[in-house]
Amino acid sequence: MTSAAKTRNRDLQGFTLIEIVMVLAIAAVLLGAAVATMVFSTDERDLRKASGQVELLARRARTISILQQIPYALEFRPGVVRLLPFAEAGQDDKKTIDGHAIGGDRVVLPGSGAISPVHDQLNFDPKMASFVRRWNTVEWLPMSDHFSHVWRFDPDGLSEPVSVRLTIGGNYIEDTYHPLTASICDTAMEVK
Repeated sequence: MTSAAKTRNRDLQGFTLIEIVMVLAIAAVLLGAAVATMVFSTDERDLRKASGQVELLARRARTISILQQIPYALEFRPGVVRLLPFAEAGQDDKKTIDGHAIGGDRVVLPGSGAISPVHDQLNFDPKMASFVRRWNTVEWLPMSDHFSHVWRFDPDGLSEPVSVRLTIGGNYIEDTYHPLTASICDTAMEVK
């Protein structure tokens, strides 16, 4: 009678050092490729996210304008897009020494039935730049600290036809907005 402990099979002795090193090298190459793909797609992800947020802000501006029956606007400045009533757009936030807005603060009295204006803001990543192209033009207009670009939304549901370009380094996304729905009707993207 032979015991199972004494029986040995020389074919099942384990892996050699060369086999283990080869498997680790292949795993390192695959892991490096995965990390590189994630790093390079970060710009694409940031551009798509910012594009979607601008579209949501535009659709919100259109809806609020229809509901409140006053024109609203998106104001593009370096690093920020602001949603505000059209009457307030394009003005610098100038204040008096006492901290009051020039032209007076807008006050809504309780019980007056007046609807308080909606204000919202979208801040971009500092490495992201934004440009606006007006209808029937070919030039992309950059943002400036001294001049803001205003995109108007009227109470009848129409908006000015514009295109918005967001860039990070050499990567960009260009969105063209539909004047009836304030949603993206055409988009182009280049990520290197």
